Amino acid sequence: MPNTAPEARRTGAKAAVAAKAATAGAAAKTGSGKAGVAKTPAAKAEAASGLPTEALANLARIAAATEALVEHLARLAPPVAAPIDWTAALAFRWRSHGGLGQMLPVTHRHRIRLADLHGIDNQKKLVDQNTRQFVQGYPANNVLLTGARGTGKSSLVKAVLDKYAPKKLRLIEVDKQDLLDLPDIVQTISARPERFILYCDDLSFEADEPGYKALKTVLDGSISAASENVLVYATSNRRHLMPEFMNENLEYRHVGDEIHPGETSEEKISLSERFGLWVSFWSFSQDEYLAIVQHWLGHFGVQQIDAPEVRAAALQWALGRSSRSGRIAWHFARDWAGRQHIRSRG
Repeated sequence: MPNTAPEARRTGAKAAVAAKAATAGAAAKTGSGKAGVAKTPAAKAEAASGLPTEALANLARIAAATEALVEHLARLAPPVAAPIDWTAALAFRWRSHGGLGQMLPVTHRHRIRLADLHGIDNQKKLVDQNTRQFVQGYPANNVLLTGARGTGKSSLVKAVLDKYAPKKLRLIEVDKQDLLDLPDIVQTISARPERFILYCDDLSFEADEPGYKALKTVLDGSISAASENVLVYATSNRRHLMPEFMNENLEYRHVGDEIHPGETSEEKISLSERFGLWVSFWSFSQDEYLAIVQHWLGHFGVQQIDAPEVRAAALQWALGRSSRSGRIAWHFARDWAGRQHIRSRG
């Protein structure tokens, strides 16, 4: 009989090879989409990137966290300030909130004329001359107005604005808590064609307040030059803008026949000295007070402004407030005029 075992083995091997080839062909057809089950998105991504599925999931979580962080930071960032409309008003207020400073127009400003201010003729002359130099483009000084309360310091600043507004004078009121923004304010207006007064009303500082050094820097002390179209006008009841204590006198030194102040006093004086023009105000005499009363009564349309009963009532009004000032005269005139007009109308 012929030996058929080797032949059978060869035949079986050929059949196995053929079966493997058929299986591979079927798999190729399935991968081409003609048959079989489609791959999942994760499997496709893994196949395309060459990274394991777990690594791809970690990258997705990192991307989502990064996007959430960016959105959070965007909410924390201050909004972009709206453009300033410099034609909206002659006076503005700087207000800072949440790290964002805004220039707000004062649409109903207090208007007063220089002619309405009585008893401060010398002070009017000094401030008016300095302001005239400024608006005409000549050198002028920062101004510190100090002295008794209610004597016309703030009114004088408002009056020079009223006079020189037609010559492009503008006023920006800055509160003490916003003085840290002064460099930003100056940077904002330095290229403008108008002339600006930065107005700080009733200014005073306690020790180590941050606005104190900011104001010193703007007045004189920064590495950048002062803007030619900006001046600072400040009013205060304190000559040196800071409280003075008895124990500071102990720091004074005697050098021969001279007396030298201590470091604390020198530091306090250093701010007020940066104002080139000091203008002092004092309480009014009785005659000056009565003259101011008569002026405002005439302003409100009151007849017989020099009547004895008016004089007596005005003095009694001042006595009740322990002060004879322009502000007290204004208050009395408003009260008296209002009552007279009501009485005349029955």
